[in-house]
Amino acid sequence: MADTKTETQDAIVIKKYANRRLYNTATSSYVTLDHLSQMVKDGTDFVVYDAKSNEDITRSVLTQIIFEEEAKGQNLLPINFLRQLIRFYGDSLQTVVPDYLDMSMRSFSSNQEKMREVMPDNLRENPLYRQFEEMGRQNMAMFTQAMKMFSPSGYSSGTTPEPETTQAESGNDAAEMMKELKDQLANMQQRIDELDKK
Repeated sequence: MADTKTETQDAIVIKKYANRRLYNTATSSYVTLDHLSQMVKDGTDFVVYDAKSNEDITRSVLTQIIFEEEAKGQNLLPINFLRQLIRFYGDSLQTVVPDYLDMSMRSFSSNQEKMREVMPDNLRENPLYRQFEEMGRQNMAMFTQAMKMFSPSGYSSGTTPEPETTQAESGNDAAEMMKELKDQLANMQQRIDELDKK
């Protein structure tokens, strides 16, 4: 499972007050979402607590930062991805999605410097870009198939539901798909390592 607890030992504590102001307890100063966004980019860990209830609201604040960035026109999240993500809320596969997204993003992040070195400005013409694009398509197709297995009638886009499978069959298929996803990521890692040696 992806980590649900955001606090780390060295995390800076940010307090959010009723007037929506954010207070950095480390610098004893008020900050904005832009400041927090820069802290994330700089690799500075922080947790955000509601000043009144002391509830950890880090997730909602990070989501708000993403919303603000998207509103500025820096679109990282494709519309189709957002639609598919929304479909997973409340579904039986909801608990699997965070692990998958975390695994994919960790793999992508760990290779970002190598990718920057081998990818030219005309990114879309690069064969490595096409491999990532194809891998993304395959991963989403497998996830969609897994979704249908876990709730055949609950996730369909106007198509006839597939025959129901037993819980054991669904579990085996889902495990096999997760293994296949991990194999794909390992394969992509190997390709990136080979490019890095050239």
